[in-house]
Amino acid sequence: MAARPGRGADGWQVLPAERRFAAELAFLAAYDDGPRPPGWALTPRAVVTFIQGSDGEPLCLAKERRTGPDGGELPATLAIPAKFVGERVLVERCVVTLAGERGLLLVGEPGTAKSMLSELLAAAVCGTSALTVQGTAGTTEDAFRYGWNYALLLAQGPTRQALVESPVLTAMRTGRVARIEEVTRCLPEVQDALVSILSDRRINVPELADTDAGVLPAAPGFTVIATANLRDRGVSEMSAALKRRFNFETIGPIADPVTEMELVRRQAIAAVARAGAAYAVDDSVLDALVTVFRDLRSGRSAEGWDVERPGTVMSTAEAVQVAAALALSSAYLPAGDVLDLLPGHLLGVVRKDDQADHGRLVGYWDGPVRRRAEEGAPMWRRLWDLRETLR
Repeated sequence: MAARPGRGADGWQVLPAERRFAAELAFLAAYDDGPRPPGWALTPRAVVTFIQGSDGEPLCLAKERRTGPDGGELPATLAIPAKFVGERVLVERCVVTLAGERGLLLVGEPGTAKSMLSELLAAAVCGTSALTVQGTAGTTEDAFRYGWNYALLLAQGPTRQALVESPVLTAMRTGRVARIEEVTRCLPEVQDALVSILSDRRINVPELADTDAGVLPAAPGFTVIATANLRDRGVSEMSAALKRRFNFETIGPIADPVTEMELVRRQAIAAVARAGAAYAVDDSVLDALVTVFRDLRSGRSAEGWDVERPGTVMSTAEAVQVAAALALSSAYLPAGDVLDLLPGHLLGVVRKDDQADHGRLVGYWDGPVRRRAEEGAPMWRRLWDLRETLR
């Protein structure tokens, strides 16, 4: 689900959301002239439409509004496709949180499109998703506050010109959305730098205390979207004080198998197109792939049989990567039935965290795969015959 569609222009491998969907954003800005929170590029209603789509219905733009921000002409009608698979009410809660200038924390297992939703929200709300900090164990407070250009600092002492803004400080100064990826990977003392930022809405610069730059306030519209994979290793618990400054929204796996299969197909096609190949994976193979992922993720097969869950998160994003790998193998290294490659790719997925997951995958083959084969399903009979490739 984290795979991104479309090869970018101007040498970009993948365009950011604000450039990839620039035409839609310009159209929606002209289409909905309702009330907007301070600093917002779109109305809250238009932000939801941008992310969830217009349900296949074309939106009609009045003639007098068809001049875009660059002076070009906007289309008279445009259908907005959905970009995030999830409940509309969840997206609406996220938008309301941001409209209230409160921090938004998207939590869930890896591969559930938290980062993609964060990027889409930032692009629609303020026109850029680029003000981003990637949280790691090595992230310092400077990434949330500011640093110094040491050449200027030595030459002229502490000045506003020598101060190097963090993405968060730039978002504060310009009234935009700052994105913090994997906030719980930052050390607790680094995380807590956000407490005063989200409470006081300003950053104090002691080195410039006697100047106008001694206090850098947040402009209206500033807020923070953070993401957290709470199952990952290396996670640092957030303090109670920081938690209180965020509204939490949990992003779960896709509930409907048909929807998940459509998403995997669409994202895999886009990923393969970026690699310059044609997608040629039969839907029956894709159905088997998605079924295996869903069974192992939930610990229960579609038929209701118990399945031992692997420690690895069998996410939709991983399913996209496997589908793309099968298609690329078929396009560039054709050698028989692409289905024969599926067990090996699945083994590569489950072995990432725990070697014992190898045995759990073999157990899945000895359970649901064997039982489906015995019931006469051709696809599953072939997969059962491939059991030895898992050894």
